[in-house]
Amino acid sequence: MKQSIIFVLFLLLSTNILSAADAVAGKNKSIVCGACHGPDGNSFNPVWPSLAGQNATYLAKQLTDFRDGKRTDVQMAPMAAALTDADIADIAAYFSSMELKSGSTDEKYVALGSQIYTGGLEGVMACTGCHGPDGAGLEAAGFPQVSSQQTQYVINQLNNFKNGIRANDASTMMSSIAANMSEEQITAVANYLSGLH
Repeated sequence: MKQSIIFVLFLLLSTNILSAADAVAGKNKSIVCGACHGPDGNSFNPVWPSLAGQNATYLAKQLTDFRDGKRTDVQMAPMAAALTDADIADIAAYFSSMELKSGSTDEKYVALGSQIYTGGLEGVMACTGCHGPDGAGLEAAGFPQVSSQQTQYVINQLNNFKNGIRANDASTMMSSIAANMSEEQITAVANYLSGLH
């Protein structure tokens, strides 16, 4: 309950901050980000996420969490450490304005991946409830876009949620879902997301 209240307060605060965001300023502030996430926000490395088209609310929360130590990563923590709230809002606005390149899914992952994403499994809630039928996410709720995301990045993050390495999800929602997923299911849904658009 306490986490849910904090999350709602964060969304209200971030909505005010993001409304004053400047995507042009964000472009200049995000030059260093392009080394890993691509100059246009489309990552070329499968372990780093594509940020193009990502919901600004979600991006702002993740950058804030990296800066404040609520989400850990040896590469991202030092990058976010010196960012102000205005920097974070501007960078989030910039990447959310970029166009995400569509990915594809190997046919062998479509059946199981689609089943998990659209209907869920016993103990595993369907992904569409939070991420939408096309994987665009829900901006107002701070749920991320997952369509056309890097497969290995998604696998890594689902495993991080499953193993308690990542715990910055609202009300432990993703941690609870991932805890009930097998490696086969994680691999299938991650591959499915790559081609979802």
